[in-house]
Amino acid sequence: MAKNNIIDVHLFGEEIGRIGLDENEGRTSFQYHPTFLASSKYLNIFPNTGILKRVPQAQVFNSFGGKTFHGLPPQFADSLPDKFGNLLFKIWLESKNENDITILEQLAYVANRGMGAIEYHPGNQLPKNASIDLEEIIDVLKSVVEDKRSHKEISLSSKSLINIFKIGTSAGGVNPKILISEHKKSGEIIPGDLEYSDNYHHYIIKLALDEEAVYPREIVEYCYNLTAAEIGIEVMDSKLIENRHFATLRYDRQLGEKQHCLTATGITGWDFRSSTNSNYERLFKLSSFLKIKHTQTEELFKRMVFNVIFQNNDDHLKNHSFIYNKKKDRWKLSPAYDLTYSTNPLLVFKKNIRALAINRKRIDINLDDILKIANEYTIKNPKGIIEEVQDAIPFLRRKLKEHEVSEQVITKMFAKIKAIK
Repeated sequence: MAKNNIIDVHLFGEEIGRIGLDENEGRTSFQYHPTFLASSKYLNIFPNTGILKRVPQAQVFNSFGGKTFHGLPPQFADSLPDKFGNLLFKIWLESKNENDITILEQLAYVANRGMGAIEYHPGNQLPKNASIDLEEIIDVLKSVVEDKRSHKEISLSSKSLINIFKIGTSAGGVNPKILISEHKKSGEIIPGDLEYSDNYHHYIIKLALDEEAVYPREIVEYCYNLTAAEIGIEVMDSKLIENRHFATLRYDRQLGEKQHCLTATGITGWDFRSSTNSNYERLFKLSSFLKIKHTQTEELFKRMVFNVIFQNNDDHLKNHSFIYNKKKDRWKLSPAYDLTYSTNPLLVFKKNIRALAINRKRIDINLDDILKIANEYTIKNPKGIIEEVQDAIPFLRRKLKEHEVSEQVITKMFAKIKAIK
């Protein structure tokens, strides 16, 4: 466990600072390591959004409470697992008779296994010899999902818990997913937290727990990835496992290195759960603040258009990330991820409300709303971009049919997928 309510923060193989926790006062602190500050290296690892200042003094935080930040500075709260990972984490702790741990102890469990490149030391060690048995994992996950209201009664083996915890709790998001690494030559599969060398393909796998699901969410997301790539949106290569589990390469494990990544929420402290913070205008302003290339701003515009046309309404601030280039000391837009039809089309919703507003609107987005952002950020040929995205509608339909998505699901989806007018 983290000792004395202090945990070390490492990045690129060196200690950059320490996080402290005052449980009595309910606040956290961060202080840069003096050696790191003196080196003047990586000046922009935490963009100067007014949260983490590059100063030698300890910085105290008491305004980041709630489910999103848990009292931590947003840059480090980004390392914590989200809803599904937290559920597995809770079961893991209960199996060890540990029900009450601090947020720093959670970071100690994340250790060097988290998304991105930030690591926390000392970490709580887990066995390195856990094997991967996909069917066992699916069985355990089914038990967790089906019995989450009474999960204290679930009987799971230590081996299964370790296996699931190691590869299932570090990935963000709501739905079941695991992290694995696949050896490029032998095809050997190992837990995704053990290795980041270029000898492996590093995947996030979104598991289809129900083989008889009427709405095959993972297949739909795969078809969305193919469609985005078809029109030049940058996405990581992906594939289907057993024609049902969606596997996508990790953009935070590339070229044999961990990539330092932060979400828009992690950089700014804008709570993705807050409607006040959640709009594309803020996202474009952040991109300008980070001085990303204009071609990437245009890419962000195309992603926004894609999400509107193809009804990806769950495009919240944690579903937009940026990657740090340590050689150039600057940030760039990450590949797009979590592109999908965000609700079950077979269920009835009165309104498909967007996570990110456009021109102060979350429903009925029209051409004028889109062009207002295009004009403000000097997007070249915005109508041409919109037309290019709309022309991909038949491509998506074709891919869904090729992967045997039912006509009922396709019909319901395309009742909502429409051109912007």
